[in-house]
Amino acid sequence: MSKVSVLVVDDASFIRDLVKKCLRNYFPGVRIEDAVNGKKAQALLAREAFDLVLCDWEMPEMSGLELLTWCRQQDTLKGMPFVMVTSRGDKENVVQAIQAGVSGYVSKPFTNEQLLTKVKQALHKVGKLDTLMNSAPTKMNSAFGNDSLSALTGGKAPVAAVASAPAVNPFAKPAAAPAPAAAPARGLLNSPPVKAPVAAASTTNRGQGQLRLSSGTQQCVIKALSLKEALLVVKRSDTLPQVLEGAVLDMEQGDNAETARLNGYLHAIVAHEQTPDSEWLQLTFRFVDKDPQKLDYISRLIARGTAQKHFVPGA
Repeated sequence: MSKVSVLVVDDASFIRDLVKKCLRNYFPGVRIEDAVNGKKAQALLAREAFDLVLCDWEMPEMSGLELLTWCRQQDTLKGMPFVMVTSRGDKENVVQAIQAGVSGYVSKPFTNEQLLTKVKQALHKVGKLDTLMNSAPTKMNSAFGNDSLSALTGGKAPVAAVASAPAVNPFAKPAAAPAPAAAPARGLLNSPPVKAPVAAASTTNRGQGQLRLSSGTQQCVIKALSLKEALLVVKRSDTLPQVLEGAVLDMEQGDNAETARLNGYLHAIVAHEQTPDSEWLQLTFRFVDKDPQKLDYISRLIARGTAQKHFVPGA
């Protein structure tokens, strides 16, 4: 019996590696090819037969939506399952993809189970699922972040550093501030990176954002920003984020309320207090997008900063 072939399309190598690792863990007999954008995928689809495409939306040269539209125009690819794996989870984007002929939709960040559910549904519709299920699935970690951690570190879990500094509420107002809370500032502050919490008085003008993890969404303050990563502060919740966990950072800035959805992963997690029950966490969020439009957006945000223009990663 021939193997089932899957094409993974994403401009971020980190995301491609996570998807391939997930599929190979659960479906030992699967054959996987990957492509860095829609143009490369188009060339592969023109010369090879695939049973399923898992594709990002925002990519340079050719987007996922453009690739999907092209596929549905080809006689040999009209019925091929095509699943979008993207941070564009808004209703209008989902409707747009459905109208173009998408088979399924997975929003980033996602868990292994969410991805596998969509894969199995898509393959079941074309009678290919039984081929993969003939091989017993291997045991896998249900947490997306933990699985990615194992995939990229060989099972050696990094230890999050703990900064030795007094407890400070990063969202607190200055001591002299009036009692009524002021509206959060929309500007982005590129403050110098620090390993210890900064004084509460310097929180004015910090950028605001939302960090989407597989466990839920958290409000965050953007302390510093570069073209490669962002330094974030979040309040600790019941579910701790994981090093190397995939995530999406939504940033809304400017008078026109522009929004950028940046795909990435948590490169480092630092506690603000030197105790294991630290209330505030400092996260280094590293970008994986190669989309020129997103890089241009980040550049414009950096240019708006009123302080230091460069953030040195790992400082």
